[in-house]
Amino acid sequence: MVRRNPRSSPETASERAYRWTKERILDGRFEGGRLISEGEVADEVELSRTPVREAFLRLSTEGLLRLYPKKGALVVPVSASEAEDIAEARIFLERHAAAKVIGGGRQQEVAATMRELLAEQRSLSYPDPRFTSIDRDFHAALVHAAGNTLLDEFYSGLRDRQLRMVHTALRRDNADRPRIIIEEHTRICDLLESGEGDALHELIANHILAVSARVGGD
Repeated sequence: MVRRNPRSSPETASERAYRWTKERILDGRFEGGRLISEGEVADEVELSRTPVREAFLRLSTEGLLRLYPKKGALVVPVSASEAEDIAEARIFLERHAAAKVIGGGRQQEVAATMRELLAEQRSLSYPDPRFTSIDRDFHAALVHAAGNTLLDEFYSGLRDRQLRMVHTALRRDNADRPRIIIEEHTRICDLLESGEGDALHELIANHILAVSARVGGD
């Protein structure tokens, strides 16, 4: 979800249109390949087309929209190659973090933090967008625990793409995927807590690749 700091300056019309549209792109309500119009968004958020146009331009620079003058904006699908690249980066970062946490003897502390997020995720059901947001936070907690600011920032930069990928996978496998995610998150916590590095590395890769395999070709 796209959140604002409650202490920040009042939200402008353009920011409102940007936030509203981006939320729907990230959580899949605006699916990849869908054409949306300035008028459609303007009507929904009760704004003129000018701030919506500014929001569309901003989203296009982020690679989420492709603009077609006088026609609208195409929600750019997550491609198979992009999904593979993101999966590769995530596997590297999360495995590195797990090894560092175990090597530093902090596995029980970090596993406890991740279990708190897991408990919250378990209380939700998809398509509640918080399910996917907490999914991302669960994995980010492991990377953050490694204590490398640069890697943490890089992982944070994958947030939007990661959310879109998980939403896509869940839409295509809504019957079983949420349950499998919860089961594998539980197993990740168990292996981390017990310091079983090799098994944890294998599970992290399989867990991430299972999502990647369901993305691409919208």
